[in-house]
Amino acid sequence: MKVPEDREVGFYHCMSRVVDGQFIFKEAQKERFVAFMREYETFCEVSVLTFCVMSNHFHILVEIPKPPEVKPSAEVIIKKLRKLTGCQDPGAAEQELEMLRKAKDEAGERRWLERYWARMWDVSGFMKLLKQRFTQWYNHEAGRRGTLWEDRFKSVLVDGAGEALVTMAAYIDLNPVRAGLVSDPKEYRWSGYGEAVAGRKRARTGLQRVVPAMMLGREESVARSMELYRMRVYNQGHEENEAILEDGRKSRGAIPHEEVIKVLEAKGRLPMHDYLRCRVRYFCDGAVFGSREFVDGIFHAHRDRFGPKRETGARRLRGVQTELFALRDLRVDVFG
Repeated sequence: MKVPEDREVGFYHCMSRVVDGQFIFKEAQKERFVAFMREYETFCEVSVLTFCVMSNHFHILVEIPKPPEVKPSAEVIIKKLRKLTGCQDPGAAEQELEMLRKAKDEAGERRWLERYWARMWDVSGFMKLLKQRFTQWYNHEAGRRGTLWEDRFKSVLVDGAGEALVTMAAYIDLNPVRAGLVSDPKEYRWSGYGEAVAGRKRARTGLQRVVPAMMLGREESVARSMELYRMRVYNQGHEENEAILEDGRKSRGAIPHEEVIKVLEAKGRLPMHDYLRCRVRYFCDGAVFGSREFVDGIFHAHRDRFGPKRETGARRLRGVQTELFALRDLRVDVFG
């Protein structure tokens, strides 16, 4: 299998839910999932910018780079395989490679290399390996068999040049606040922001790559990036923005669904920080998320996938005053 050089690169919000919505992710399961995510992030040579593992689903914002001109050698791939926890492949892969070299089968060795290259620099390859590995581990630990995930992962292509990227990152890191698990996102350690506050280098580096999107492309130090991102997240989802209920208690981190509908029916628009604290389907089902130019550009690049009557790709997000757009117009159930 030849590695396609024109595979889609860019930023993706990936999300997947456990079959039947089962709450399988306890502390041990969340820790193991994050460990596997980091292993396959390295193996697939992608960059996780932020993430959040909830009780029955996960979110990952990942950057997929363009495949390099000089790809990893067979020796490098064997070393990569050896670093994967519980991987049974290194011995078999090394033996297969040795046989091909003894037979001086250069074409066979090339196919061997391309088989592994196909799993790298690719959002589908990364997600497939991660979900399969966690399923193997969980099924073994729980004494179960069969599929663990509800369906193939969902993904939204995100504009990396503007507000869309940091908006999506904040949306992901605010998941525990929306669910009422914590009042402050830094208290939830199974998320990119929680790990970054705890000092995890890879998590801090991931958020550092998000910040230029809100700084007109200007890069900042890790420390400054954390400050800027912290202000952005707290402004959009901190507990001080939560509604106060009649009995004086604060809401569970999100505007009640019925209140959102009232605002929309009154032709009103929500502030962005309130919008992000709701379960907005655009962030998971919008297909492409970003500026009008970015979404229209993706639409025209894949024009053959749409009906002949559709002239433009960008659809404005309903219910919020913003210059962000999605490829899909969610006419019903925007929130839910």
